[in-house]
Amino acid sequence: MSGAWAVTGAAGMLGRDVLARLAGAGVPATPLTRAGLDVTDPGAVSELIGRLRPSVLVNCAAWTAVDAAETDEGAAHAVNAGAARHLAAACAATGAVMLHVSTDYVFDGTARTPYAEDAPTAPRSAYGRTKLAGELAVRELLPERGLIVRTAWLYGAGGPNFARTMLDLEATRDTVSVVDDQRGQPTWTADLADRLVRLGLAARDGHAPPGVYHGTGSGDTTWYGFAREIFRLAGADPGRVRPTTTDRFPRPAPRPAYSVLGHDRWAATGVPPVRDWREALAEAFPQLLAAARPAAPS
Repeated sequence: MSGAWAVTGAAGMLGRDVLARLAGAGVPATPLTRAGLDVTDPGAVSELIGRLRPSVLVNCAAWTAVDAAETDEGAAHAVNAGAARHLAAACAATGAVMLHVSTDYVFDGTARTPYAEDAPTAPRSAYGRTKLAGELAVRELLPERGLIVRTAWLYGAGGPNFARTMLDLEATRDTVSVVDDQRGQPTWTADLADRLVRLGLAARDGHAPPGVYHGTGSGDTTWYGFAREIFRLAGADPGRVRPTTTDRFPRPAPRPAYSVLGHDRWAATGVPPVRDWREALAEAFPQLLAAARPAAPS
């Protein structure tokens, strides 16, 4: 086994930040994009991971089109569950640690207190079902070296996301209506990438137990509260953000009303949970703004 890592979904918003964090830590890593590896092909996965023999594999590859999964659950399952199984089998064969990124959608969203890592799962959408199937595959095939990190409400400079959308709308609309009846934890991809790398290093060295962790920002808010903070940081009047309800924006897949996740299992690793979402957003904001509103050429 090499000391290098491998990162699937390397061209995505989170994958890029994981690679940047690994580079900053001096850890060699092989980026695996869709063009370089079809994660739904078990033979291709087995051959490439067998050849690379990474010490840690971070699986950021996912079907994240939540609404599209409702009408094409088979395709979503192939990526979110089938690929997770193929990658876990390859890690089992090579002795690698696997970090598998999952989601809050494995819960039904009806809780009123933060979901613990061992809380009962009950997905209400095709996306949630396929992601839960991926979790179960990793736990089945890698009981000693599989770590599942559930996240939610991701934003970053490297891809489309809620924060970027709000910056676009702030520049083009007088007011914006945002739902105030869904509660969760905004999570900066750079913060999650840092925790994934630190958790992977701890697991590789035998200091992080296998199983489920929750990688979301600390504290909580609603999409409305998140949008108001984005407007404030942009120097705009937060009063331009108007509260509304989920039923005003019907979508094919049900959204969890409550997506606040607990972080207790991090204590066993020596790695702290992700910091408060407001602090992270303030630090991330210059990058978000530069990506949303690139400077004109001089």
